[in-house]
Amino acid sequence: MGIDIGTGGTRAILVDAQGKVVAAASSEHEAVAMPQPLWAEQHPQDWWRATQEAVRAALAEAGVDGSAVTAVGFSGQMHGVALLDKQGEVLTPALLWCDQRTAPQVEQIHQQVGREQVIAATANPMLTGFSAPKLVWLRQHRAELYARAAHFLLPKDYVRYRLTGELATDVSDASGTGLFDVAKRRWSEAMCKALEIPMAWLPRAGEGPEVVARVSAEGARATGLLQGTPVVAGGGDQAAGAVGNGIVRPGIASATVGTSGVVFAATGSPQADPQGRIHTFCHAVPGQWHMMGVTLAAGLSFRWVRDELGVAERMEEKSSGQDAYDLLTRLAAQAPAGSQGLIFLPYLMGERTPHLDAQARGGWIGLTASHKRAHLVRSVLEGVAYSLRDSLTIFRDLGITPTEIRLSGGGAKGEVWPRIQASIYQAPCVRVANVEGAAYGAALLAQVGSGLFPSVEEACAACVQVQDRVPAETGTAELYNQGYAVYRELYPALRRIYPQLS
Repeated sequence: MGIDIGTGGTRAILVDAQGKVVAAASSEHEAVAMPQPLWAEQHPQDWWRATQEAVRAALAEAGVDGSAVTAVGFSGQMHGVALLDKQGEVLTPALLWCDQRTAPQVEQIHQQVGREQVIAATANPMLTGFSAPKLVWLRQHRAELYARAAHFLLPKDYVRYRLTGELATDVSDASGTGLFDVAKRRWSEAMCKALEIPMAWLPRAGEGPEVVARVSAEGARATGLLQGTPVVAGGGDQAAGAVGNGIVRPGIASATVGTSGVVFAATGSPQADPQGRIHTFCHAVPGQWHMMGVTLAAGLSFRWVRDELGVAERMEEKSSGQDAYDLLTRLAAQAPAGSQGLIFLPYLMGERTPHLDAQARGGWIGLTASHKRAHLVRSVLEGVAYSLRDSLTIFRDLGITPTEIRLSGGGAKGEVWPRIQASIYQAPCVRVANVEGAAYGAALLAQVGSGLFPSVEEACAACVQVQDRVPAETGTAELYNQGYAVYRELYPALRRIYPQLS
């Protein structure tokens, strides 16, 4: 079984020995709370409620009981902070990966420790999305609760704790905390000491397919799984998703559009970007690392369009059952490539790669009275792809040139958005037969942990199949090159006014 604790919901899937998905079920989370602009919170207890529902529904769909599950793997949204007391009770709503309130704390950490020293210790600069500045913010602004804290867990690891009673994480998810020595694959004593974060708060960090816990009696009663079932460490959503897409060796990259968008490449050694524009994390594959760039509002930008501009499509969805996103992409296909000079900046939650700017703001540039809704929608799909190309550009600057890019998530669905991406990335793009992404990768890690395969690489070779190749839109490559050149000029031109808007 693979269980993915996403932002919008939890998904549980069952995979057989040949890698076939035999059952899958999801349970939505409560909406992300945004009590102030750029804040983002969820209740950890809601992740556990959704997990129970998804696991039971998946077992029911397969027509089996918990004894059929030989091992469980977890993936999940990264960077979030679940703060627990000595009794394991949640002290405050979790601060999520997309929460941007910690810009002052990031600046404080870089001044206190030194930006170069932070990169040397963790292979990454400190970012607003990371866990460490969230913990500093809680200490400064929720001092009474912080004083009662005894444990800090990432989202999937809180659910693991409820399922097993064990405090554990994995090296890929731990890499995104700002407290982990990525090169040595262990917690950084130097960073914890510098930030006065007790190392006793940190869970054990295991390799992705390593068994780190077993389902407890309480967890079994709650989910229907069998007491004693092995639970592997798993991976952060991007590392697990990469396993699910077969990105387990150098030379292959992926572009995944979820709420955020991620470009991911596996590496055989920890290669840090001296400028700190992209992340260097441990992979969920033992002995491997990965580099990734992040667009904070990728699928989120499309969701915003659906919710705020897609009234007709949402009404059609209710009356006919057709997916509103599918209807909107069909509308986008009515506009020409390049959207007649309209460019969308997808900075709805600030931006991470390559700008690391929590104050960046989204918007359209080039809007004229001749533009229609189709142009607006298409420009959003193009703007997200331009933003993801920024990460590919940095990869290539660092000598990482993927031979193919595997598309996954919402950006891999249908024909319109995949072709836009293929044309903008100007690289061979493929889709794999499995569409489950991170949950599937978590299940493959569990296969290895159960002994079904001797390594993650062999599990992927046996189970991950390429479905098709995505062609670029004929004649649009040069047009998109011109559009991307303009796109890259916009952030520097607007950067100085973003603080004023904030």
